[in-house]
Amino acid sequence: MDITCKFYDELHKDCVYIREEVFVKEQGFQYEFDDIDHLCRHAVFYIDGQPIATGRTFCKDGVWYVGRIAVMPEYRGRDIGSKMVRTLEAEALRQGAESTTLAAQCRAAGFYEKLGYIQTNDHHDEEGIPHVMMIKKL
Repeated sequence: MDITCKFYDELHKDCVYIREEVFVKEQGFQYEFDDIDHLCRHAVFYIDGQPIATGRTFCKDGVWYVGRIAVMPEYRGRDIGSKMVRTLEAEALRQGAESTTLAAQCRAAGFYEKLGYIQTNDHHDEEGIPHVMMIKKL
């Protein structure tokens, strides 16, 4: 399985496709796209030219974030989500980040803990789905 990665400084159609499939159609989010998308560095993983995963990183008020990590269903369980997180962390680090923060769906917090993220006390709700803020020192 040969995965290639491309970065985009705009919300590329492949990012939109994956996020619509995963977050809108599968998980039921109605407000998936936000006013932060235009500030982000977006990553897309491809296999044989097909987009299979995406995520984004950005800096706001001196804090680096990673998020919108989405892997197409047929490619889950192959460490692709972990690779995407590490790819985004490396990009943030390259741009000067010392740590990264993310808003994890509570049901996915264990996934991020395995990658070194620590839960904070900041819990919130996004469209009826509980989230927790997490941080990792790079």
